[in-house]
Amino acid sequence: MKRKTTFVAIGGYQPFLFCIGMYFVALFFSIFICSAIFYAVNPRTTLAKQDSKFSDKTSLAFASKPVLLTAAK
Repeated sequence: MKRKTTFVAIGGYQPFLFCIGMYFVALFFSIFICSAIFYAVNPRTTLAKQDSKFSDKTSLAFASKPVLLTAAK
């Protein structure tokens, strides 16, 4: 009597599933890399405004003062 198994049928789809998986991995990394390049060329306006606040020396000196952190009981 011949045994019916589905393992061979699933194994036939392995190259197709591998290509689909690699497509989604490449799509994810391309979106990440393209967005990183885009924001490097065109920075967000809120970050640019925050950087311009520390352009003068008085606010930079005020921002670089040491802070003492204590744990409250």
